[in-house]
Amino acid sequence: MEVIKTIGRRKTAVARAYLSSGKGEIKVNNRDFKEYFPSEVLQIIVKQPLVTTEQNDNFNISINVFGGGLSGQAEAIRLSIARALVELDQESRPALKAEGFLTRDSRMVERKKYGRRKARRAFQFSKR
Repeated sequence: MEVIKTIGRRKTAVARAYLSSGKGEIKVNNRDFKEYFPSEVLQIIVKQPLVTTEQNDNFNISINVFGGGLSGQAEAIRLSIARALVELDQESRPALKAEGFLTRDSRMVERKKYGRRKARRAFQFSKR
């Protein structure tokens, strides 16, 4: 099996996943994903596409991720893994689509505007 390369994005995080046949190792930036994501919730998010398609121990996945925070990175990784599984086997597409793993979450942080404290929050108004 050749290496399947896919990309996933969330907020400002970008994840590139390289899926190859193996025994279930997941490496994020050359570290074990459990070491990279200490939170149990983020580990579950990363593994969701593999659990949904019941292919936990069939592939080695190497991931390069940068930008954003840990939560955005985990969701970017989830998207890239889901896209790789679909590229490998089109039969898994309906299950992943139903769970929403193939949809790019396009929500981004709104930019700050001039004359305001934040994107929408104005400076405190003083009548006198």
